[in-house]
Amino acid sequence: MNLNSLSRRQRQILKLAKDQGFVSIDAMAQDFAVTTQTIRRDINELCEAKFLNRFHGGASFSSSVLNLDYNQRKTINAEEKEGIAQLVAQEIPDNASLFINMGTTNESVAQALMRHSGLRVITNSLSVAHIMSSNPSFEVIVAGGVVRSLDRSIIGEATIDFFRQFRADYGVIAVGGIDEDGSLLDYNYGGVRVSQAIIENARHTLLVADSSKFGRNALVRLGHLSQIDTLVTDCLPKGPLAAVVKSLEIEVLTKPKLVQPKD
Repeated sequence: MNLNSLSRRQRQILKLAKDQGFVSIDAMAQDFAVTTQTIRRDINELCEAKFLNRFHGGASFSSSVLNLDYNQRKTINAEEKEGIAQLVAQEIPDNASLFINMGTTNESVAQALMRHSGLRVITNSLSVAHIMSSNPSFEVIVAGGVVRSLDRSIIGEATIDFFRQFRADYGVIAVGGIDEDGSLLDYNYGGVRVSQAIIENARHTLLVADSSKFGRNALVRLGHLSQIDTLVTDCLPKGPLAAVVKSLEIEVLTKPKLVQPKD
């Protein structure tokens, strides 16, 4: 499919996605006076052609250089992110040390870890630090550097040097997208370098990514799935990416484990 082969409605959906960043299936069905099934079919075709990125309940304009607005990202796939966060919380024991980078999924992870005790947390996210510092048994260490206003993360050479001073039990990282060949991608070079420092200095790295990140395009290459120990997601990848995951034999967590209550 190319631009010339798009229907008039699909062109309008694409323009709205470009102008607004995100389009909702329900809202589009109402605006165009058609069924949600019709809009869903249009969006699926636009996503297959790489014009849009699919999310739960809608889609966003596909760009390798511009991510969705931070507030939009907080609300999109919120339920999936909470499920991923619960899985991560089950993997990390009390009295462990961990890196956590920025991202709306990692903010959910921070919330899910609040019932733990004795964690030592190293982060470059002011949002994560704010959440986790309310647990008096945690020690939260915040990196120095330049604060980005769009997501309250800290980046820069000082941030990278700071992370390299530690060797943590776990590293929890979020990314902008995962290419079909297993490449880990993101939108900001400074943020990518922090994530690379986490991978290099964590004993066990967990990648948190809901399924909308599979096949999603972003400009900056962070690394490869082969550098990850555990992929935590809401559903298994399909197609070429599924073959890459299988060939690497990395651990994939998609469903919460049965947790025995603590004594």
